[in-house]
Amino acid sequence: MDHYTIIRRPIVTEKGSTLKDDNNQLIFEVNLDSNKSEIKKAIEKLFKVTVLSVRTQNRMGKRKRLGRSIGRRRNWKKAIVTLKEGDRVDFFEGV
Repeated sequence: MDHYTIIRRPIVTEKGSTLKDDNNQLIFEVNLDSNKSEIKKAIEKLFKVTVLSVRTQNRMGKRKRLGRSIGRRRNWKKAIVTLKEGDRVDFFEGV
């Protein structure tokens, strides 16, 4: 797989910014079929940092309802990546 198809997007939340500041960890939405070693290689290649560990979670999509029709959001995978001390990735540098 291509590195850009493995890493879908960074997840920028208040909890994610706390993890980034305190533990030097980043949160990404990744492809459902990717494993920890592929995620590690993709992060190191795209952002030129050293990854110490990767933790993943499979998130189930919520059931949603609009009137009589019932739908479902898609399932997705979350990866929490721990970086080496001193490495950093800035998503919003000038904001």
